[in-house]
Amino acid sequence: MEIIHLSFECYPVAKAGGLGDVVGALPKYQTKMGHYAKVVMPMFRTKFLYQHEWDVDFKGSANLADWRFDFTVIKERHNTLGFDLFLIDINGLLDRENIYGYADDTQRYVGFQIAFVDWLNHWQHKPDVVHCHDYHVGLVPFMMKYCYEYNRLGDIPTVLTIHNAQYQGWMGWDQSNLIPAWDTWKSGLLEWKGDINPLASAVKNAWKVTTVSWSYMEELRYNSNGLEALFEYEKGKCTGILNGIDADVWNPATDKFIELNYDSDNVEENKQTNKTVLCKEFNLNPQKPLIIFIGRLVGEKAADLLPDAIVSSMYSMQGYVNFLVLGSGELHVEWQLKQLAQSFPANYNVMIGYNEALSHRMYAGADFLLMPSRVEPCGLNQMYAMQYGTVPMVRSTGGLKDTVTDMGDWQGWGIRFNNASIGDIVHAVSRAVGLYYDEPDNLNRMRKHMMEIDNSWEKSVQQYLNIYSSLKF
Repeated sequence: MEIIHLSFECYPVAKAGGLGDVVGALPKYQTKMGHYAKVVMPMFRTKFLYQHEWDVDFKGSANLADWRFDFTVIKERHNTLGFDLFLIDINGLLDRENIYGYADDTQRYVGFQIAFVDWLNHWQHKPDVVHCHDYHVGLVPFMMKYCYEYNRLGDIPTVLTIHNAQYQGWMGWDQSNLIPAWDTWKSGLLEWKGDINPLASAVKNAWKVTTVSWSYMEELRYNSNGLEALFEYEKGKCTGILNGIDADVWNPATDKFIELNYDSDNVEENKQTNKTVLCKEFNLNPQKPLIIFIGRLVGEKAADLLPDAIVSSMYSMQGYVNFLVLGSGELHVEWQLKQLAQSFPANYNVMIGYNEALSHRMYAGADFLLMPSRVEPCGLNQMYAMQYGTVPMVRSTGGLKDTVTDMGDWQGWGIRFNNASIGDIVHAVSRAVGLYYDEPDNLNRMRKHMMEIDNSWEKSVQQYLNIYSSLKF
């Protein structure tokens, strides 16, 4: 089966969050199972681009409104990632260092999608499925069906995976001319509540829709930033498939980023060694429980609650707990978190930014991971934590609810709470601190148990393959 994954992110080429991790792993495991999976993404000017060798696969030109642009498709020469990787370059649109955050992002997204569909239109054969990831490529299913120049592609099955429905890519109708000439009788397949909505369009036009956990699929029908009625109407073609994690990258037994490798048999002593090294790096006491937060410092992650929750926890626990934060996002949250380092120099530290190597060391050295998310479609961090024997402290939402069982339940290995609130976070911290000091044997049991849970991609990959197979004529 030939599968094309279309995305704006793919680890380690360019990554901003979980989308990149998924697109970097799913095609690799599909290839391992004997299928021909490939990834197509923009040619951002990242380190990966300059550190690898490439061959030109195709050169073409297309229109973005009244601008005729040239584009180039290059292919990574050595199959470094375990699958074929193609990058599309459009000078003036995609030749940027960052993935997102530009004033012309809408033009960048649409231009990339036009270049992809135009390239696909020149193929001598048709792939078995085009798998689109999130709204950045959400117009592709519509273009393949209803743009006059490309409608010979309309019989190629398309699948949409929604990694986060809060972001939808709204466009005004004054930007409809960016889309190549299309059947205006089909405008309703682009529109939602008066605007062009790429995510809504993808839900309407894709043959199948998946989300990255079962619970998130259900949540979209009552909390999807205005698309609730659409998900209720289209629920017959929607499926939740839980993400996996890449065990080649996230494995404490082989991880080259950490001080001392370990598995479930020696987690207690070897994890403490990693913790000691980490705490020395950030001037923390390794004898106290260490709670970490890793992620984007934005509202959907409830990062705005972290400063007050950490302060309240410090006073409530009388200093018998440490916190370490890694992330970046909203500037006022970053500023508040940096200020805390002056108030609690012996119990708290923060690193603003993104650091892949440090995140591995933090998972290996921490006792607990805090995820108080308001929205968490799947969440990979809690599964990384479990792989490293770090107890996840999570709000009961989306994929967090699907992957973490509270320690109060039979054979539970995590700490769950119901509300994204300071009070619930502080209560979860008190449970964690009590577990650390009063129940060390139970903590060690939880660590061993969670490390032996299979969160790998194999099961999820088969579910995707089943969906693809169901789309055959």
